[in-house]
Amino acid sequence: MLGPYRQLLTVRGLPSVFVWSLLGRLHLPGTALATTFLIAGWTGSYIASGVVGGLYTVGVAVGGPLRGRSADQGDPARLMIAISLAYATGLTVLAFTPSLVAAAWWPIAAVIGLVTGLAQPPVTQIARAAWPRLTDDPAARRSALTVESTLQELLWVVGPVLIAAVVAFGGGTAGVLTCAGLALAGSVGFAVALHRAGLREPIALEHRIAGSVLKAHGVRAALVMSLCVIAPLIVVDMAVVAWARDFGTPAAAGALVAVWSIGSLVGGLVVGARSTPPRLALRIVLMALGLAALVLVLPPVADGSAWVIGIVLAVGGVAVAPALAASNVRIGELAPAGRTAEVFGWVMTAATLGSAITLPIAGWLLDHVGPAAAAGAAAALALAAACFALAVPDPSRQPSTT
Repeated sequence: MLGPYRQLLTVRGLPSVFVWSLLGRLHLPGTALATTFLIAGWTGSYIASGVVGGLYTVGVAVGGPLRGRSADQGDPARLMIAISLAYATGLTVLAFTPSLVAAAWWPIAAVIGLVTGLAQPPVTQIARAAWPRLTDDPAARRSALTVESTLQELLWVVGPVLIAAVVAFGGGTAGVLTCAGLALAGSVGFAVALHRAGLREPIALEHRIAGSVLKAHGVRAALVMSLCVIAPLIVVDMAVVAWARDFGTPAAAGALVAVWSIGSLVGGLVVGARSTPPRLALRIVLMALGLAALVLVLPPVADGSAWVIGIVLAVGGVAVAPALAASNVRIGELAPAGRTAEVFGWVMTAATLGSAITLPIAGWLLDHVGPAAAAGAAAALALAAACFALAVPDPSRQPSTT
C-alpha cells in the first residue's frame, strides 16, 4: 500500500513542492473567519462582513483564470513572490482599516477585499500544473493529485482552528495579519521550491494550444461536473452548523466537520495507494450515497444524536477525497499542454459560482424544512455531478490522434 507514496518521495523536487504547496494554502480556510470577526467587530453588522467577504470571493473567482494564465505563460516562481506581496499588502491594509476610518466608511473595506481577492496567490493551480512536469509516470501523477486532494482536508481543520485561536487572543486585526503572514511565507517558500525543482520555465510555445481553454475537448463538461461535486460539500457544512446551532450545541459543529474531514483523509490515503485509473462516476456516486445517508439521521426526518450523525459523517466522508481526487485527475488529464494552471483557475471560478447559487437555496431549505432537506439537496447535486461525469471524456481511454 505504501509503495506509491515511497515512489513519490523519490521524484526529484516533488516532496518539497508538495509540502510548500500545502503550507502556501494554510491561510485560505482561515481568511474568511478572520475577516468576518474584523468587519463585524468594527461595524457591528454581519451584513457588512458578508458584503466584504462576498466581494473578496468575487475577486478570487474572477482572478483565478487570469492568475493561472500568467503562471502558464511566464515564470511561476517570480509570479508567486510578486502576487503574494500584493496579497499580503492588501490583507494588511484591510486589517488596519478599522483603526484608520470610521465604521460608516466600511464600503472602503469591500473595495479592498475585492482587489485583494484578485491577487490571491495561485498556489493550488500552479501545484496541480507541476505534477505532470515532475514525473512522466501516470500512476505517480494520479497519486500526487490524490494525496494533495486528501491532505488539503487537513488544511480545513487546522487553518480555522489556528486563526480562531489567534482571534480569541488578539482580535480580528491579529487574525487578518496572521493570514497575511502565512500567505506571504508559504508563497515565498513555494516559489523557492519551484526554483529548486527547475519549474520556472513555461512549456515551450510550440507545445501550447492557442485560444480559449474552454474550447478544449471536454473541459466545459468537466467544469460543470466540478461545480456539482464541490457545491454539495459546502451545503453539508452549512447543514451541520445549522443542526448544531438549532438542535445540538454550537461546539458540536466543529467536531462533526472534523470527523467528516478525518473520514475523507482516511479514504483518500487508501485510494491514493492504488495505481489503477480512478472510475470517476462511481466515486462520485459513492460520495452521493454518503450524503444521502445524512437525510436519515437529521431533522425533521429523524432526531439523530451527535454520535449518530458523527458516525454517518465519518463513514460517508471516506468517499469525499477519492471523488475530489478523481475529478482533479480527470481535469488535469483534459487540460491542454501548457494551460493546466489556467484550467484549474476556471475550476476555482466554477466552485465559487456553485457556492453562490446553492448556498441561498440551502439557506431556504434550512429555514423552511430542516437540515435533512439540505443534505438531500447536497446528495442530489452529487448525483448530478455523477451524470455529468459520464459525459466527460477519459483521455486514457481515447485513441491517440498524434
